[in-house]
Amino acid sequence: MTNLPKLRAVSYLAPSYFGFYQEITGYLGRVLEFETQLQQGAYDPFEDPLLLQDQIDLVFICGLPLIRYCQVVSDQLQTLVAPVMQLSRYYNRPIYFADVIVNADSDIKAFADLAGKIFCYNDSGSNSGYNLLRTELVQQRYLLNFFGKTIQSGSHQCSIRWVIDGLADCAAIDSIVLEKELRDFPELSQHLRVVEVLGPSPMPPLVVAQRLGVSLIRQMQSALLQPDTELQRAMEEVGVKRFATVELEDYTVLGQMYNLGFKVMI
Repeated sequence: MTNLPKLRAVSYLAPSYFGFYQEITGYLGRVLEFETQLQQGAYDPFEDPLLLQDQIDLVFICGLPLIRYCQVVSDQLQTLVAPVMQLSRYYNRPIYFADVIVNADSDIKAFADLAGKIFCYNDSGSNSGYNLLRTELVQQRYLLNFFGKTIQSGSHQCSIRWVIDGLADCAAIDSIVLEKELRDFPELSQHLRVVEVLGPSPMPPLVVAQRLGVSLIRQMQSALLQPDTELQRAMEEVGVKRFATVELEDYTVLGQMYNLGFKVMI
């Protein structure tokens, strides 16, 4: 393996799926005869020196920071594929939602009931945790400072537990992450309730550095569209039905919503 070319990969997504991303990069290594190295991103994509210096080959990233990054640093990254989840709510398309959760014992029944409540979010650059909800406030013409208080948790998993523990009244959670948390910790389901579903949004993609060349990029894409038995088993375990090709243009709507959201503060 030491004489093989190396693919360096980084994930900026929720760490709960890191094992699955390892399966994907490992599969590409087997098929293409590359050594692969995947790391959990230690920086925001806009601050990661390796990404800014074009030293990362494969990137697992949310569509919002991707489109914002590509608006600043063009001709570096291109989309490869995005997962399509098994559940019927995803309509066999590479999409996901933001599920707005409250404590199961809360008297909150609808989105409007969140006014004046404590809202927690994973990160202000997150589409599901922040951007979609802020856009909803604008579209529904809610007043500035709709929430009584907002606090940053640092991760979707932390937000979930803050709502359960009563440290926050509500949070918007990536539906894929929430479903995995409930699979891994089924006891959480009795403590949570979804009061609103926002979206859909285009699924976070796997993107690739353009400098790898058209031929290698096409091989990667073809391989992921025809996974082997080992990768199919890993896909089944996390609820992924298949991979679908996606284009960078599919994510421009997220940038438009992000710009729209600046009309309201949360």
